[in-house]
Amino acid sequence: MSAAENIATAKRGYAAFAAGDAVGAMADMVDEIEWITPGNSAISGTTHGKQELGANWAKLAEKGFTTSPQHWLADEERVVVLVQVSVAGETADTADVLTFNEDGKLIKFQSASDTALLERVFGSR
Repeated sequence: MSAAENIATAKRGYAAFAAGDAVGAMADMVDEIEWITPGNSAISGTTHGKQELGANWAKLAEKGFTTSPQHWLADEERVVVLVQVSVAGETADTADVLTFNEDGKLIKFQSASDTALLERVFGSR
C-alpha cells in the first residue's frame, strides 16, 4: 500500500480507539496482531492477537488512557506516529511504529513510550 493509504488506515484506527470503539480500532488489523509495549510495567510486553489486545486496552481504559496523534510519517510498509498520551493525570510524548502488510492490514504495533510513567500508573511486573 502507499504511504498515504497507510496513514489513512492508521488515522481511522486512532480515531476509533479515541472514540472507545475497539471493534473499529481493530478493523484494519490482522487477527494475529503483534502489539509491543516497552518497559517492565504490568501492561508491558508483547501481546498476540485481538483478544489479548482487547484485554490490554481494557486495562488502559481503567486508568483513563487517551492518545492525541501529533505527526504522521510513512512509507509503503510503516507509519510512525508521534503521539501525546495521557493516563492517570500524567502526560507524555511517545512514538508509535505501525507495520502494515501488502494488503494494508496492521501486523505489528510497537510503542516507544515513557516506561517510568507506565510503571508508576500500572505498577511493575
